[in-house]
Formats: sequence, C-alpha cells, structure tokens
Amino acid sequence: MNAPASTDGRSLRWEQHKTERRKAVLSAALELIESSKPGAEVNVQDIAERAGINRSVLYRHFEDRADLDLAVQQEICSQLGMALAEELDFHGTPREISDRAVTGFVHWAVANPALMRFAERDLPGDAPKPLDTSIEQIAQQIEFLMSAFVVLLGAELSEDDRDSLEPWVFGLIGNCFESVRRWTSRDTLRPDVAYFTEFTCQVVWLQIEGMATSRGIDLPDVPIEELLAALDLTEPSA
Repeated sequence: MNAPASTDGRSLRWEQHKTERRKAVLSAALELIESSKPGAEVNVQDIAERAGINRSVLYRHFEDRADLDLAVQQEICSQLGMALAEELDFHGTPREISDRAVTGFVHWAVANPALMRFAERDLPGDAPKPLDTSIEQIAQQIEFLMSAFVVLLGAELSEDDRDSLEPWVFGLIGNCFESVRRWTSRDTLRPDVAYFTEFTCQVVWLQIEGMATSRGIDLPDVPIEELLAALDLTEPSA
C-alpha cells in the first residue's frame, strides 16, 4: 500500500530540515576555522552555538567528532575544487593550463590558510582523506592531457611507463600541494606570492617537460582544445 501523500510530504520536509541544519553546522564550522589561527582547535560547543543549536542536536546529524571533521574536510575540498574548476578546464596550451592550475591553488591557499591546515589533518578511521581524493581527481585530469599528447604525437610509451604515469602524476601534484603548505606555514610569506607562484609554476612545468623529453616527446605549444578536437576526445567525467 502506498504511503499517504501527507506522510510523504512530512518526510520530505523533515529531510529538507535535516539537510539545512547540517549545512548550517558545516557553515558555522568553516566560519570558526577561518576566523581562527591556522591549526587551532575549534570547539564543538562553539560550532553548535554559531549554528544556533544545542550540542546534542548537532550530534543527531553527525556520528561523532571525527564524522563532523570529515564532513568539514569534504566541504573545504569541495570549495577548493570549485575554485580551481575554471583553472583546470581544457583551454590553452599545456603550459598555460599547468600555470593556471598552480596559480589558482597558490592563491587559494594564501587566502584560506586555516582551511588548508584543517583539510590536511589526519582523522581516525579508514575513510579516504578528502584532500587525497581531490589530488587524485586533479591528477586524473592531468594524466588525461598527457595521454592525449602521447597519442596525437604518435609517440609510444612502454607498458611500464603507462602503468607508472598515474602514480607519478599523483606524486607531482601532491608534492606541489606540500610545497605550498610548507611555504604558507611561515610566519612571513617569503618570497612574496608573485615570486613563489612563478617559481612553483616553473618547477612543475620543468618536471612535465623533462619527463616528456626523456621519452623523446616534444610538447608543442598548441592549445589543448585543438589537439583534443583532432583526436575526437572529450574531457574525462568528474
């Protein structure tokens, strides 16, 4: 027997209420983290008060503190992903795409140091770390670009090289994240943002270009959309 429409309506409203309250808690947590010194602890009671609820009510929406922290990390990484979305599109030359991605991340990290520190925290449990997942998604996009160039240029990689490409790109992106983290942890940003951004862009590109050169691949200075159109390829799904 189908449930009465009124029951369905109440259930829908209750689910919406829970979703809105969960969002309010996450927003409150992010606001407190952003207003605190990077790395500082944020009290659950303060989060509940900022969200306008009791601590006991907060824990109706999260299993425990670790579950709350995991949700906060996921939200931070979601915001980072949205901030980098335009920088990671498939337009421009490979060097331009690489530079845009690096620049976008450096600027986001400078603007959100406390959020960055929180996203890096290790949490109890075996759930995937949201920041690692974000790095993997970025690495997949860059790997796709590299694979497209290899095919277009008629170059051949050994099976071992193809199998090594994904972990190598993951390490490349991870090292970039770690370098930015180390730099932003200084009491005074030295060198300044402009110099460090350019320095990091150069280092990342030199690794990409150097790896290609070592395999006899000459990366042309051609917009990626032209190459993808020639190959009849599309961007990988997010």
